[in-house]
Amino acid sequence: MTGPILSVQNLERRYGDFVGCTDVSFDVWPGEVIAIVGESGSGKTTLLNCISARLQRSSGSVRYRMRDGRFPDLAELSEAERRFLMRTDWGFVHQNPADGLRMRVSAGANVGERLMAVGERHYGDIRRSAGEWLSRVEIAMDRIDDQPVTFSGGMRQRLQIARNLVTHPRLIFMDEPTGGLDVSVQARVLDLLRNLVNDMGLSVVIVTHDLAVARLLSQRMIVMKSGRIVEQGLTDRVLDDPQHAYTQLLVASIPES
Repeated sequence: MTGPILSVQNLERRYGDFVGCTDVSFDVWPGEVIAIVGESGSGKTTLLNCISARLQRSSGSVRYRMRDGRFPDLAELSEAERRFLMRTDWGFVHQNPADGLRMRVSAGANVGERLMAVGERHYGDIRRSAGEWLSRVEIAMDRIDDQPVTFSGGMRQRLQIARNLVTHPRLIFMDEPTGGLDVSVQARVLDLLRNLVNDMGLSVVIVTHDLAVARLLSQRMIVMKSGRIVEQGLTDRVLDDPQHAYTQLLVASIPES
């Protein structure tokens, strides 16, 4: 298969007269991690929700490379087809893990639900796979029957990652995945994410205001301001030699380590 896995062209989302994002175009290639950065209100989360079909766009196109090679606009898919993609071929990691988990069912059931969405029915196989994934995200097997309400914030985020990755999706959307975590916990989750993304060859679109997260995880970066892309390019190039005045301001605001 050749060509991008996701292609966004001239995307716009308006809320009445207010522009959430406009004139946004970029491609995501298989195995590529793209970071979308910018301050609060820059339009990055609106953009993420539009390209992940969680929010209807006002105009433009978002095409996705299906496993059978088709490359339809998401708007051409039925609601059932989009829902199936979200449960199987895509993942969405929320900033608040409670938004991406069922908090009152067990950790194992949270992971197992995704497997059932792709046709798994054998209880023993589902439980074994769930246990293997809990181990991969550094959650002890003896917590498999515990509910996420009993977990720490970092454990909940790792469980949400396991729930998303168990079906071996090809594209993951992440919305500030370490935003609500303590610094030491952030580092652990980021290291886990980086290793899993590399091991599985995932394509990822990650929204973050933290340029250190973008540098660690992404190969390419898109900088947004007031709903528009003001700069994009290889992550190291953008951070080490920013061209746009707004990007220069963002980079200059990073505390010296």
